[in-house]
Amino acid sequence: MAGGGYLRYVALGDSQTEGLGDGDEVRGLRGWADRLAELIARDNPDLRYANLAVRGLLAGQVRARQLAPALALRPDLATVVAGVNDVLRRRFDADEVAGHLEAMFAALTAQGARVATLTFPDIGRIAPLARPLAPRVVALNARIREAAARHGVAVVDSAPYPVVTDPRIWSADRLHAAPRGHALIAAAVAHALELPGSDDSWTHPLPPDPTARTGLRAVGAELRWAGTFLGPWLVRRVRGRSSGDGRQAKRPELLPISDPISHPID
Repeated sequence: MAGGGYLRYVALGDSQTEGLGDGDEVRGLRGWADRLAELIARDNPDLRYANLAVRGLLAGQVRARQLAPALALRPDLATVVAGVNDVLRRRFDADEVAGHLEAMFAALTAQGARVATLTFPDIGRIAPLARPLAPRVVALNARIREAAARHGVAVVDSAPYPVVTDPRIWSADRLHAAPRGHALIAAAVAHALELPGSDDSWTHPLPPDPTARTGLRAVGAELRWAGTFLGPWLVRRVRGRSSGDGRQAKRPELLPISDPISHPID
């Protein structure tokens, strides 16, 4: 449905699609999927939007928990973004993760939905301590492109563009986009879907950053990040806990965009 004549949009995924980094636990989360829904609604005010994403989920959990509810909503547009949490786990199998994504692509497109997805940026350029994980991202991205091609899924191939690893579009934890980053993702998906008014401006680099850290300041920033974010994340992994434990989707039903998208989270 080129041109964006969508009436029912359902977003599946994990924390990025839920909107972490764009809003907070008091005011509620916005995120790129909410922003995309708002862009679509400019030309399609009758659009109804559901967001089933829950933070912390692996790709297989997204499939198990969200695919059936998504199909029941009979979307004409769906976004499926998952896999980063798998990349961060000790046990990682790119074929297995891509298999879960492809199963969602297949089921949604077979029902008639237009589907869009993303590839992932080089995590080592965002958090240098995570550089050993870079080959995993490359492997997963290759499989996402292949699976998407088999099912006619629109792909935002963000990996080639330096802007996607610019620190200014990422929140302090370096795992979730900042509001500027969520806006960029929404613009990128809109472009992939050929929405009216979209273009490739999201691929352009940001102006030079005069405040960029170098040398000892950069090392100090890495150490602070490790203590503030990496350490607590590792503790949760050791304890077998997830940030999504006990969480429910923030917008499980199709609602008009005139209804508030963001809301306080329990």
